[in-house]
Amino acid sequence: MVSKLEIPSGTQALIFDCDGTLVNTLPLYANAWAHGFQPSGQTMQRDWYLERAGHSEHALMDLFDADHGVTVDRLQVIDLMRQRFIMDVAAVQEITAVAGIARAHQGSIPMAVASGGSRQIVSACLQATGLAPLFSTVVTIEDVAKPKPAPDLFLEAARRLKIEPTLCVVFEDSPQGLEAAERAGMHAFDVRSL
Repeated sequence: MVSKLEIPSGTQALIFDCDGTLVNTLPLYANAWAHGFQPSGQTMQRDWYLERAGHSEHALMDLFDADHGVTVDRLQVIDLMRQRFIMDVAAVQEITAVAGIARAHQGSIPMAVASGGSRQIVSACLQATGLAPLFSTVVTIEDVAKPKPAPDLFLEAARRLKIEPTLCVVFEDSPQGLEAAERAGMHAFDVRSL
């Protein structure tokens, strides 16, 4: 992992996670998931979600099913959750310390977003915060076979940027994302230290 905020020499691309890294989506997701799970008849507690934030949509639904003894209608839950999130997206805030890194490197090094979120939500967040123009490409869960901690998202971002994975630095906030970056052979910076 990158131990300081200094970008390692030889770095040729920067790759940013979105949720919890570039933008603070936790409050919006907590409300949206609670809304999505309502038809199950089980209430999703905010603390339950916060302890599991960072999981892909399907992994989170697996955990909800197991913890609440239900089998949710996945398409319905995702549809309701995303509708609620998009309805509230104007409230999303950038994480200034990390967004500032992206802005500082705009035009000097290729940059991508690699997020386990849906394209609909990631794009809406980047648009709402004005961050979208900073990035050459955006890779989301729809673009790969496996979510983090598999390296697929980061490897696809490097492929699209036409940069060797070992020459990329990843900015991440979750253990799954940091593991994915490591498995992709990339340097990783844990933004929680900011």
